[in-house]
Amino acid sequence: MVQKAKILLVDDRPENLLALEAILSALDQTLVRASSGEEALKALLTDDFAVILLDVQMPGMDGFETAAHIKRRERTRDIPIIFLTAINHGPHHTFRGYAAGAVDYISKPFDPWVLRAKVSVFVELYMKNCQLREQAALLRLQLEGGGKGAVGGSKEPSGGILAELSARLAAVEEQAEALSKQLDDDSADAAAVATAAHLERKLTGLRRALDALEPGTGGAPSLPSQN
Repeated sequence: MVQKAKILLVDDRPENLLALEAILSALDQTLVRASSGEEALKALLTDDFAVILLDVQMPGMDGFETAAHIKRRERTRDIPIIFLTAINHGPHHTFRGYAAGAVDYISKPFDPWVLRAKVSVFVELYMKNCQLREQAALLRLQLEGGGKGAVGGSKEPSGGILAELSARLAAVEEQAEALSKQLDDDSADAAAVATAAHLERKLTGLRRALDALEPGTGGAPSLPSQN
C-alpha cells in the first residue's frame, strides 16, 4: 500500500484550518494542523511533509519568520511553502514572501480548485521522489551485497533482482515523464517545473547506474545524489 503524503496546514484561526481541510480532503492525503509558527516547527522536527500551506499573519511568530526558520534547517529547507494571506500591500509585500522562500503566494479569498491543483502537483513530486529514494536504496543494497545471491559466488548481481529494479524504475520514469508533460501543458509554477526537472535528472543517473550492473558492462557504478 502506498504511503500517503503529509501536508502541513498552518493558521491561527480554526475556521481557516477547517476550510483548508475541506478543500484538500479530495486529495486523500494526510492533513496535519498547526495553529502557530512554533507548533509548525515542532511538527517539522519529526515528520516529513510534501508541502506547507502557511498563513502570513499570525500572532507571535508570523509566516515570514516561520518560513525563515524552516529554510534554515537542513531537514526542512527543501519543503515547498505556499503562503496564504488576507492582506495585499502590493509588490513589495509579495516579494517579501518569495524572498522568505515561498514557491507561491496566494491572496484570500482564493479559488479552492486552483489551490487544490497547486498542492496536488507538489504532492505528486514528493511521491515520485520517495519512489526514487526507494529504488536507489534497493540498488545500493544490491551493490553493497556484492552479488552474494549470485550463482557460484559470482560478483555479478542477480538477474532477477536487476529485472525487478529495472521494472520498478521504469514505472517511476513513466510517471515522472507524464507529470512533466502535465506541467508543461498547464504552464505551472517555475518552482514545480524546476523540481520535476531535478527529479528527472536523478532518475537518469539511477538508470545509468542500473544499466552499468548489466552483465558484461564491468565497473561499479556510482549512485546519483539524493539531494
